[in-house]
Amino acid sequence: MLGALTGLAAGVGGYTFIYAKGASYLTNDPRACANCHVMQEQYDGWLHSSHRNVATCNDCHTPHDFFGKYMTKASNGYHHSLAFTTGNFHEPIQIKEHNAAITEAACRSCHSDIVQAIDHAPGNETSCIRCHSSVGHMH
Repeated sequence: MLGALTGLAAGVGGYTFIYAKGASYLTNDPRACANCHVMQEQYDGWLHSSHRNVATCNDCHTPHDFFGKYMTKASNGYHHSLAFTTGNFHEPIQIKEHNAAITEAACRSCHSDIVQAIDHAPGNETSCIRCHSSVGHMH
């Protein structure tokens, strides 16, 4: 019985991974983000943005260390799969607090010279993505 359940889980998981082009999410190719129709608008916006020439989705939406990057990809992949399989997701898609913090850190890393000129006191930082929510996606 345990073997049958393990086989079933592996079969469904394998099919889902192949059907959802799961291996593409292990790359830095932004087209992987548009595998799901919900992200097509963001991908199209990125294609027309100035960030297209200097950053991919992973540069802004995953931590820059190896472990953090793939842990974030695994967590997001699981939650995205669950949401899209059940149809339980918000449209238009909205960034979650944890992922917004990652994106904020990426903005601050790449644009540190500008950020230092704007932020005057620690703990009194302005949110980049609050004012520049369409940067990178132009939506």
